[in-house]
Amino acid sequence: MLQRGMGRLGPRNPEHDPKRVGTVFGRDHVQSNRQGYGSMSAPWKDVMLENVPTGPVAARVYNGEGLQKAAPIVLYLHGGAFLDTERAIDRPVAASLADAGAIVVAADYSSGNQNAFPQVLECAYGILAYLGNKRNMLALGGAKKSLLFVAGEESGGNVAAGVALKARDQMPGSLDGQVLISPLLDPFMGSKSFLQAEESGMRERWTEGWNRYLGFLGGVCHPYAAPRYCSRLSGLAPALVLTAEDDPLRDEGMEYGSRLKGAGVRVRQQVLPAGTGWPTIYGGQSKDKPTWQQDVCCCFRHFVEDVQA
Repeated sequence: MLQRGMGRLGPRNPEHDPKRVGTVFGRDHVQSNRQGYGSMSAPWKDVMLENVPTGPVAARVYNGEGLQKAAPIVLYLHGGAFLDTERAIDRPVAASLADAGAIVVAADYSSGNQNAFPQVLECAYGILAYLGNKRNMLALGGAKKSLLFVAGEESGGNVAAGVALKARDQMPGSLDGQVLISPLLDPFMGSKSFLQAEESGMRERWTEGWNRYLGFLGGVCHPYAAPRYCSRLSGLAPALVLTAEDDPLRDEGMEYGSRLKGAGVRVRQQVLPAGTGWPTIYGGQSKDKPTWQQDVCCCFRHFVEDVQA
């Protein structure tokens, strides 16, 4: 576990203007809202990221409560088993991260790329590079530049891990952390915990999704497509790996976290107890009411404190 430090995620900065976020990140499409999911209530604004290297990308920017100068910036990559093509829908994971005091950019990195590798990875990496260039503009009042994170759940967690690998190789030192929430990492779906996939109703969907993402190009052999099989993990940004006892993806996520630790990467791992409705985080079935939002918020807040220390 990373060493805990004093956090900088305090009360909302009165100088922060949510409208400015849309101005910095791209053309404001005027649509905005404040909508909760459970206890999460981060307001959002739809924008267009005009100057991403791979082309303009639609995004929903969540402004969390307690934003300060140099609030962390998070590129959030949604899940959906490499099959999700929905754009303007609620992203409760993004809202949970924002409520930890971050600016969360939920970018549409997949729908225009047929959810296929390498296009999805290249688009997500291009968005990260774009945000890295913009973060100084969000450091209000001459504050230190914002920390930059990439985060994702399920299939988005796989892409986030791949983006972290490419960031290490192509722009070392630019990424401050990776947040992997139940990352879908094993194309062969052979872990012991994966036996629970039938109960969650996700086995067939994940099988179809892996086939869509990897296609016929042997993508499983490329470390950016299947980070679980990457042989060189040293030098990566610090990682937060979140899962739960009743998560079919628990074993592959924990194994990857252990391998990162073995490679000298700073890692915070958290396995939440069963009963939080965790499988609903990626659209799975659960008999329990979803209560994981606050856990995600709290774990991310502590991770940011660790990185800041």
